[in-house]
This record gives sequence, C-alpha cells and structure tokens, in this order.
Amino acid sequence: MNIDMIRAAAGRLEGHARRTPLLSSPFLDAAAGRRVWVKPECLQRTGSFKFRGAWSALSALDPEVRARGVIAFSSGTHAQGVAHAATLHGVPSVIVMPGDAPALKIANTRALGAEVVLYDRSAESREEIGAALAEECGLTLIRPYDEPQVIAGQGTTGLEIAAQAAEVGVREADVLVCCGGGGLTAGIALALEADAPGLRVRPVEPEGFDDMARSLQSGRIERNNATSGNICDAILTPCPGDITFPIIRRLCGAGLVVSEDEALMAVAQAFLRLKVVAEPGGAVALAAALCRQDAIEGADVIVTISGGNVDPTLFATALDTLT
Repeated sequence: MNIDMIRAAAGRLEGHARRTPLLSSPFLDAAAGRRVWVKPECLQRTGSFKFRGAWSALSALDPEVRARGVIAFSSGTHAQGVAHAATLHGVPSVIVMPGDAPALKIANTRALGAEVVLYDRSAESREEIGAALAEECGLTLIRPYDEPQVIAGQGTTGLEIAAQAAEVGVREADVLVCCGGGGLTAGIALALEADAPGLRVRPVEPEGFDDMARSLQSGRIERNNATSGNICDAILTPCPGDITFPIIRRLCGAGLVVSEDEALMAVAQAFLRLKVVAEPGGAVALAAALCRQDAIEGADVIVTISGGNVDPTLFATALDTLT
C-alpha cells in the first residue's frame, strides 16, 4: 500500500464518487470545546464511504475477470457499495450478509442489483462462505477492508480531507475515523501522511468491539469476544485486518471508544446541527469529539461520519434523546 495507489484510485473515481464537503456548526464547536469539522461520507453514493473502495477495486480488475462477476461479504455498507459499483459496471454481484443486518440494508443491497446470501454471523464464517461461493461460481472476492485496492479507494477520503482542511486553515488536528476492520482508517492515514502530516488519525469504536484500540495498546492483533449485539452494526468486525493494522499502528494515535448511548446522541446532534442523517456506527467519531474532549489535542478536530444507512425506527430512537 502506498500513496501512488490512492492517487490512482482518485483518478478512477473522478466523475463517479462524490466529493463530500467539510461541514461545521457553532453548536458542535461549543459542545466539543474546540472547532469541529465534519466529513459527511453519509452523503456519498449508497450512503457511505464504501462506494469509494468498491469502485476502486472493480475498476482496477482486468475487464475479462470483472465480467465474470464479483462477490463480497458485508453487514450492509460494503454490500451496497459493491452492488452499486458492479451494476454500474454491468457485471453481476453476490453479497454475503448477516441475517441480523438492518432490513433496510438488505433491501437496498438487493435493490442495487445484487444477489444476497444470508448467514448466521454467530455460528458461521462469512469468509468461508464467500471463499466457497467465489470458487464455485468463478467470482472475484472483494474484501471489505483488508484489500489493497479497497483501502486505496477509501484513502481518497483522506486526500479530500487534506485539501479541505488546508482551505480552512487547519494544519494540525486529530482526525477521528469510525473504525471497523480499518480500511477507511488506514487509507486516510496514508493519504494524510503524504498530504497533511500535521493531521493525526485516531480510530473510534463502540464499547465491547474495541479490537483496534486494544490492538494498538498491545502491539498485536486482538479479537473481539462477540461479533454482534451492538447498534453500531456497520463497524462490528472480528479483529483488525492483516494489511490495515500495520499501517494504523505506524501512523495513528491511540484509539477512542464510545457507548451506544453516546453514538445515538451523536446521530441526533448530526441531524439537529448539520441536517445530516447518520447511522450509529457512522457517528461514533462525532460522539468521541463531543464526549472524549480530554483525550483529544488541539484547537480543531476533524471527524468522519462514515455512513447514513439507518433504519427509520432506530433513527427515531436517536432523535428521542433530544427530548
């Protein structure tokens, strides 16, 4: 992995991915005790940053290989990104999704043109299912985070952050990134190392699923005891990736951890103050900016909202925290 791959991915994404803005609110600034700059990847195609990595990976395939189709495993955001990118390329896609994924994400993945295969994430391995189907059907497996071209695509978010931060005069800040397997975190960290070395990435995770934070503390890959049971479903992964963790260990600061209630509060604040719809897993970085002020350095903090694919009922629950 290197910056040249990210710049090449940016070229292939031009005209296909959205350049999401960098938003701010004086109300969020007051709550956080510093200036808060929000990168809303929930406004990206398919409602999350995952479209970047999906398009990057598909567009990098040999055309003959791509034509046979692709397969991916995901709880919903990577699923939708791959499904949409595959449909836009005119090739078939199969997505392996946990049966307890939000109904909206399953429905959207099918609507975007993919064949969906459901599995029990507490008893079955998505990796094994995906590998078997890939071999059986001749499909190319696009991993959700531990895949160089996917990481390169996610890293284009970091190129935009570097340019946008410079535009508003921010050259030193913590950059809080919602973190599951680490594809977005690693990609942004590589981009910022090259284009904005004064911006330091910090991964953010939900309580009970803080494998990246614990791995950074111990210096080796740690696993979560559970793989489900948290409203931040978009960023629940068994452990950091073999490719992503060394990058994150080299370039990132200590991880931050937030509760489910804090994630719901951040969903509500994103809507109230920015008029942005976030899902809980996509709002953990904002939650950390608002609730972990003492662990953050500097007068500015940059946060990603990584996705907005939230069920209406859960979104209503989040808004109830405002009353």
